[in-house]
Amino acid sequence: MADERKLVKRSDKVAFFGNKSPEGEETFNRMRGFTTMSGSKNPTEYSRQYVDEEFETTDVVGFAPSIEFGFDQYAGDKVHDEMVQILDEERTGTDARRNIVTVDFSKPTDDGGYEAVKREYAIIGDTEGDSMDAYTYSGTFSATGTRIVGTAKLDENNSVATFTEKKK
Repeated sequence: MADERKLVKRSDKVAFFGNKSPEGEETFNRMRGFTTMSGSKNPTEYSRQYVDEEFETTDVVGFAPSIEFGFDQYAGDKVHDEMVQILDEERTGTDARRNIVTVDFSKPTDDGGYEAVKREYAIIGDTEGDSMDAYTYSGTFSATGTRIVGTAKLDENNSVATFTEKKK
C-alpha cells in the first residue's frame, strides 16, 4: 500500500507584505530574505474549578496571533525598505501596521491561484545589527485584526500577489 501523504515544506507557505504607495494603494510583495517567520497562536484561556468537581476546566476564549520575524536587509527590496523605514523611524499606531497575505502553495485552487489568508499586523521591532555577516532586523508581527480567508493569484515571477476575499 502506497503512502498517500505528501510533505508540506516550509517554502510552500509564503508571506506577501502589503506595501503602501503614497496614494494609499496596496501591493502585496513577496517577503524574501527572512531567516525567521515563526507563528504563534497565543491562545487566551478561561480556567475555573467548580465546587462540585475535583479538576479544573479550561476553554479557549480567544487568540492573539503573532509572527516572530528576522531578516537580512537587502537594499532595494520593497518590503525591507518599508519595514526598515517603519522600524528606524520608530513609527507607532496605524503608521506601523501592514497587511500580510500568507499563500499556501500546497493548496492550489481551481482558478489557478492558491488558498490564502490576509491579516493586519502591527510591526514591532526588537533588535537590529546582531550579525557580523549581514545587517539584520528582528521583531514581531502582532495581529490587529481577524483572519480574512481567500485566494491569491501570483504574477509570472511569483513576486507579487493579488488577494481576493472568499465570498461568504
